[in-house]
Amino acid sequence: MKKGLFITLEGTEGSGKSTQIAVIKAHMEAKGHKVVCLREPGGTPIAEEIRTLLKTPRKDDNMCDKTELLLMYAARAQLVETVIKPLLAQGTDVICDRHDLSTVAYQGGGRGMNMDDINAIRKVVLGDFRPDLTIVIDVDPKIGMQRARNRGELDRFELSQIDFFERVRNTYLEYAKHHPEFVKVVDGQKEILAVSKDVISCLDNLNA
Repeated sequence: MKKGLFITLEGTEGSGKSTQIAVIKAHMEAKGHKVVCLREPGGTPIAEEIRTLLKTPRKDDNMCDKTELLLMYAARAQLVETVIKPLLAQGTDVICDRHDLSTVAYQGGGRGMNMDDINAIRKVVLGDFRPDLTIVIDVDPKIGMQRARNRGELDRFELSQIDFFERVRNTYLEYAKHHPEFVKVVDGQKEILAVSKDVISCLDNLNA
């Protein structure tokens, strides 16, 4: 049985990932693929509880960066081992809203955590496992945060200062520059249909 494809969408807040995930799913299903969409953190009952811990603002107990990092990888380990790997082995394509590159960008770039520490934890949790394709939807953080505010109440990450998101964005772009074999950047400030066209182009190049 042919192994399924693992495709991840990345970007700062308000980049439009959810819209493009629906586009990718429809495109791949039209080609006869079986597709499952997931999100990080989340995707399993345990990981969804961790997601709530990570995203809920608290006044009584501020989460330290190390706790945030370890919770991210705890949720990721649960999702990858119990859901993603079995689906891929069955030939099902998996589209995930965020994956390990989010940790590089948010905890590494945004929080300024030591990348050697992050890489050591990644090695334990993921080994050599990585997506077949990662699409970074790039938007100016000021535009992205305005979109996020328009959606409603902000979560713990969205309440961060704009310079945090500038560091996140720069980390995404720098990482993509060094890993062009599987990370593609799409301009998320174009009209939605134009963004979708660019996203589909990344998919078709993957399948070529």
